[in-house]
Amino acid sequence: MTIQAVIFDAFGTLMKIQDGSHPYRQLMKIGKAHGRRSRPDDASVLMKSPITLTQAAAHLGITASPEQLSALETVLADEIAAVEAYPDGLEAVKLLQEQGIRIGVCSNLAFPYRQAVLRCYPTLDAYAFSCDLGVMKPEPAIYSWVCDQLGASPTASWMVGDSQRCDRDGPTAVGIRGFFVDRTSNNGDCPELVTFAHKVLATTP
Repeated sequence: MTIQAVIFDAFGTLMKIQDGSHPYRQLMKIGKAHGRRSRPDDASVLMKSPITLTQAAAHLGITASPEQLSALETVLADEIAAVEAYPDGLEAVKLLQEQGIRIGVCSNLAFPYRQAVLRCYPTLDAYAFSCDLGVMKPEPAIYSWVCDQLGASPTASWMVGDSQRCDRDGPTAVGIRGFFVDRTSNNGDCPELVTFAHKVLATTP
């Protein structure tokens, strides 16, 4: 079987956040301090909308002072600037691209974090961000969209990420072969991404 495309998760797979300061979590705490109760869909609202942190505060009905919002925007900008690509992620993408395999990224993220993905991996063939598309993993539509953008059928595509639910089981349900990467134990389908890339290349004639 020829693998036409490979889809990667972003954070925790291709790149890492250094000592995360969790600005959105801090925003929710400000809201709680002013009497706002958390809602079950808060996270999905944040990750399905192309809005800034300040816009998110207004959208969620969180009362915060201009000073608090400015401080959180600075924290967020610093966090995004400190995001680094995993070395094995860079190497895996390079190995696959050199062999003509199309590469996409599929990620659940708040809108500002997409900057970090584009900075660390600027030459991919497709970027499926939940904040742009209004759908999140493991919803089938996001996997179908990225396959369409890559010009590959699901059955000719593989996906890998650090979430069993979103990066292995979700894509598998729509015909993509999903893999779970686990750098901290032996419980994953692969220990890091170079091993995964070689598995792809060994499978493709």
